[in-house]
Amino acid sequence: MPGLLRGVARTAVVAGTATAVSNRVSRRQAGRWAQQDAPQAAPQQPAAAAPEPPPAPSMESKISQLKDLGELKTQGVLTEAEFEAQKSRILNS
Repeated sequence: MPGLLRGVARTAVVAGTATAVSNRVSRRQAGRWAQQDAPQAAPQQPAAAAPEPPPAPSMESKISQLKDLGELKTQGVLTEAEFEAQKSRILNS
């Protein structure tokens, strides 16, 4: 009888170990499948929202810029063409 009991105990240990290993492998595989499916299942969202444009300059700011531009023209730093181009840019912003 001791030999039979030893055989039964050994079988139980082997079966228990095999079940534990099998369950662990199944859980790991299910986790891998879930990771692979997660990016596909999630709705695609834009990478980053476009930054908001800066607020339009106030009229006081435009007037100040035009005054500075006029001073640069009178000092001879800007040509008439450069002055007109910059003035147009300021007024159209």
